Amino acid sequence: MINEYDCLIAPLMTEKTMNSGKEGVHVFSVHTKATKLDVKRAVEKVFNVKVVKVGILNRTGKKRVYRGKPGRTALRKHAIVRLAEGAINFEGGI
Repeated sequence: MINEYDCLIAPLMTEKTMNSGKEGVHVFSVHTKATKLDVKRAVEKVFNVKVVKVGILNRTGKKRVYRGKPGRTALRKHAIVRLAEGAINFEGGI
């Protein structure tokens, strides 16, 4: 189990995710070893809201070549969180 403040890295602030925030859906970049239960507990504790559903996306790194040597960028994990009601205010930061 991961600490609540280590689990959530940052909210994803794109046009698509900001429009879905009005419907009670928020997207976060989370720790790569975080589970759905870890994300649910973290969001409920940090933002004092009720979470209905959590979805997880594992994003693999892209292939890149640097100085003639092949490699990959870092992998990322995103969590899509649906709230029971209301929205999260990100003005204060995480």
